[in-house]
Parts: sequence; C-alpha cells; structure tokens
Amino acid sequence: MASLMAGIADDVRTNFKERILAMLENRVRELRARFKMSQSDLAEKVGITRQTVGLIEKGDYSPSVVLALKLARVFGTTVEEVFWLRDQSGEEGEGNA
Repeated sequence: MASLMAGIADDVRTNFKERILAMLENRVRELRARFKMSQSDLAEKVGITRQTVGLIEKGDYSPSVVLALKLARVFGTTVEEVFWLRDQSGEEGEGNA
C-alpha cells in the first residue's frame, strides 16, 4: 500500500512539474544572442553547464530562484524580463509583450 501511495505521489509531482514547465517562458536565448554570448560563456558566468543553458532556453528546465537572479544580473535586467508565466489561455502574462 505504501508503495502504491508513493507511486501516486510521484505521478502527481511529475504532472505538476510538467504543467509549470509548460507555463514558464523565457528570453534567455534572445538575451544571450543580444549580448553575443555562447551557451558556454553564459554557463560559466552563472556556474552551470552549457547543457543546462540549452535546457533552460528550450523550456525543458525550470531554474531555481537563485539561478534566475544570476541570469537576470548577467543581462542587466530583472527576473521578470527574462522569465514569465504564460497564463492558461496561452497569452503572455502582464508586462511581457
């Protein structure tokens, strides 16, 4: 029974995480290009791997608050200008046109 409950809890966590990832949008690739940085350059500046930068850009990885702050700092902007949640209707959130 405990194993079944643990499996259900894992499924719920996975589903929740997938829903959040589907809603999280970002401008990391756009900003990186504007600043003429490679994925490796950006990764080195914030202390992650090049692969993680790629996953963030594709929307396959949700960064921690600390990492989001570091990325925003590298680009000289706010977290809200780099990351935002798409609302349920598919429209971009407030302030992100």
